[in-house]
Amino acid sequence: MKNTTLFLIGFVALTISLSACLQVDNTFKLIAPGIWRGVLVLEKPYFPPTQKRDSISIVYDQFKPGELPFNFEVTYTTPEKFYIDFINGTERIKCDSIRFGKDRTTARDTYNFYFPEYQSYIHAEVRGAVMQGYWCVTTKDNYRIPFVADAGRPYRFTSLKVPPTGDISGRWATLFDINSDTPEKAVAEFTQDGNHLSGTFRTETGDYRFLEGTVQGRKFWLSCFDGSHAFLFSGNIAKDSLIGEFRSGKGKPSLWNAWRDNKFDLGSPDTLTHLVEGKTLSFKFNAPDGQVLQYPSASFNNKVTVLTIMGTWCPNCRDEQIFLRDFLKENPELAQQMHVVGASFERHKDIAAANAQLVQYRKVMGLSHDIVYAGKANKDEAASVFPVLDKVIAFPTMIIIDKKGKIRRVHTGFDGPATSKYADFKAEFKAFVQQLTL
Repeated sequence: MKNTTLFLIGFVALTISLSACLQVDNTFKLIAPGIWRGVLVLEKPYFPPTQKRDSISIVYDQFKPGELPFNFEVTYTTPEKFYIDFINGTERIKCDSIRFGKDRTTARDTYNFYFPEYQSYIHAEVRGAVMQGYWCVTTKDNYRIPFVADAGRPYRFTSLKVPPTGDISGRWATLFDINSDTPEKAVAEFTQDGNHLSGTFRTETGDYRFLEGTVQGRKFWLSCFDGSHAFLFSGNIAKDSLIGEFRSGKGKPSLWNAWRDNKFDLGSPDTLTHLVEGKTLSFKFNAPDGQVLQYPSASFNNKVTVLTIMGTWCPNCRDEQIFLRDFLKENPELAQQMHVVGASFERHKDIAAANAQLVQYRKVMGLSHDIVYAGKANKDEAASVFPVLDKVIAFPTMIIIDKKGKIRRVHTGFDGPATSKYADFKAEFKAFVQQLTL
C-alpha cells in the first residue's frame, strides 16, 4: 500500500460504482490527526426502562451492547497525505490505500479506507471530529455494517476504571458454542493489567488474533477489527470460571465458557489431518501470469516443498504467509533449497477477479513465493483438489514434502504471533526444514 490515490485492481468494479459520488478534490478538509475511536454497530441495543443504574450500566454510557469498538490513529506524512494504523493490542495494521473526495448530494468530505488484502473497505463521511458510514466486504453479498468514529477518544470500550473483581490473566480451558450439539475446544490466553485486558483464543483450526479490551467489575469485553474479521467477546467473572458471548460481524451471538484446568489442551496440529493410503500428491494450477505450476515437475526436483492451503480473505492465512515470507528472507541458504506455494481458495465468483486479487495480495504483502488460484473458498472443495488428504478442516493447512517427494508433515491451522505458541513454532519449523535439506 504505497499510494493513497491508488486504484486497486481488485476494486475496479467498486470504484466505477462509486465514481458518481466520489471525485478527487484537492480542497478537501483534512481528517483530524491522532487517535480515533471507531465503532461497528452490530445491532441496536435495548434497555428496559426500569434498568438499575449499577456500575455496569454506567459503563454502557460510553458503549452499548451490540457495539464493537476499536481504535485507529491518523498520521500525516505531508500536509496533504496521511495513513491510518488500526490498533489491536500490540498490533498495528497500516492502511494507506485511501481515496477521498466530495459527496455531491451532501457536499461532505467522503473517504474510502481500503484493506486490499481482504477486499474490504470503510466508507465514511467526515464532519469535523466525527465519521459516519459503513464497513463493506466486497466478496460477500450485501455485507455492510454501520460505522461511526470520534476523534480524540483514546479509550476502546470505556475510560472508566471500575475495580475488577478478579485477575483473569493466564490460561483458560474453553468451549465455544456451548448452546450447540458440537461445542468447539479452545484455549484462552489473557493478560490483565488493572482494567486493561489483552489476549487471544487458540483453537485447533487457528487463533482469534490480537484481542484488546477492558475488565470492569465482574464484566469484561474484548474486540478485534483487522479489515477481515470483526470479533466481539463479552463475559462474566465467577471465581474460577468465565461465561460469555461471542459475536463475529453480522453473525448470530454464540455462548462460551471457560475454567482453570492445566491438563486441558488442544490436539496437536500435526495429527488432525491424515494422509489417504494409496494416494499421492499432485496438482496443476494456472498462475495469475498464465504460467502452469505443476507437481511433480522439474521445478520441484531436489527441493523441500511447502504447500499451504489458504485464502486471501483469511487472517490466520495472512499470518502464515507473513511467517513464510520472513522465513525465506531471513534464511536465504534454506530458501534456495525450498519451493513454497500457496494454493488459494477464494470467495470471488469470477476466476479473473480472483487472480487479480492474488496479484494484488502478493504485491501488498511483499511475497516472493508463488500464490495460485485453486478453487472456491470451501473446505470440501479444497479436500477434493487434494485427495491425498482425508479432509481439510482449516484454512490454512500446510503440507511439507521432502526432496524425494514424500509428505513428511501436515500441519492444520496456524498459531500466529498473538499466541504463546508462535515463537516455538518458528524455531521448530526452521529445525525441521534444516533436517530435510541435509
